[in-house]
Amino acid sequence: MYGSVPTRRAVLLMNPETEHFRELIDTYHDGIYFVDCDRVITYWNKGAEELTGYTSDEVLGRRCMDDILCHVDHCAGDPMCGSACPLASSMDDGETRVAQVFLKHKQGHRQPVVMRTAPIRDTRGVIVGGVEVFSDHSEMHETRAQLEELERMALLDPLTGIGNRRYFEMNLHARLDERHRYGTPFGLLLIDLDHFKLVNDDHGHDVGDAVLKMIAQTLAYSCRKSDLACRWGGEEFALILGNMEAGGLREAVERVRRLIRKSAHVLPDDRKLRVTFSGGAVLAQADDTDSSIFQRADALLYQSKQAGRNRVGFDDGVD
Repeated sequence: MYGSVPTRRAVLLMNPETEHFRELIDTYHDGIYFVDCDRVITYWNKGAEELTGYTSDEVLGRRCMDDILCHVDHCAGDPMCGSACPLASSMDDGETRVAQVFLKHKQGHRQPVVMRTAPIRDTRGVIVGGVEVFSDHSEMHETRAQLEELERMALLDPLTGIGNRRYFEMNLHARLDERHRYGTPFGLLLIDLDHFKLVNDDHGHDVGDAVLKMIAQTLAYSCRKSDLACRWGGEEFALILGNMEAGGLREAVERVRRLIRKSAHVLPDDRKLRVTFSGGAVLAQADDTDSSIFQRADALLYQSKQAGRNRVGFDDGVD
């Protein structure tokens, strides 16, 4: 859909009354809307909602020229909703058109877009309406990318590429809120790599960094969609294990242990460097706070280290 208008054959297949059609068109980031021959809007996709601020409920049944988009010419700023409307012209002569225009956003500002218009024909070839596809033509794309990059840099650990402490704290707070509101269960696993100082001392910090990256990626790849792996700091990592009932926490942690155990960093002399970890795993309780659940897991982690390392302590209601 990007950079083009629907072909006549494609348009004939489009039926805005079908659920399949709606789901398909709503996946596009471009704004797409349909009008009948009176220029009454009959369909308005989610891309149009995002680019204009108007929901489908606010525009369906209204004409596009009724103080909604109010296109103006890109160069002169002249109104285009009368005789200069590309969509109306496409429905008149059956030709497709491309134009740079400014539309009116619901918040009041003018937003530059590239609009592409085409007629809609019935099975007999008679024009029964029109379709407009419009895409953001501002420098906001670059601005959004910069903002996303800043967000990424603020929330991801620069060494390992997984979530950092701030990202973990945000997600832990959100999971606890779901736990309190809806009873959604989850588990928390804190891990600390065993004797990691020796890795740095014996092999150097470059190898130590490589091992941290290896562990982080292993943790990330071990995650299900409902899980989250983050680097807490140093050689410490934190995992949120979603939708986790009492009987499943130990199995999930054991899976992580197996994956870590099977991971190895290959040294220049082809030796394989492996590490183990000590951990503390807990299930979220109804009265848990951000600090209480973390403190419970951290206390179990400390006990695991005191008991000889390479083990995990549990508070999951299972004896």
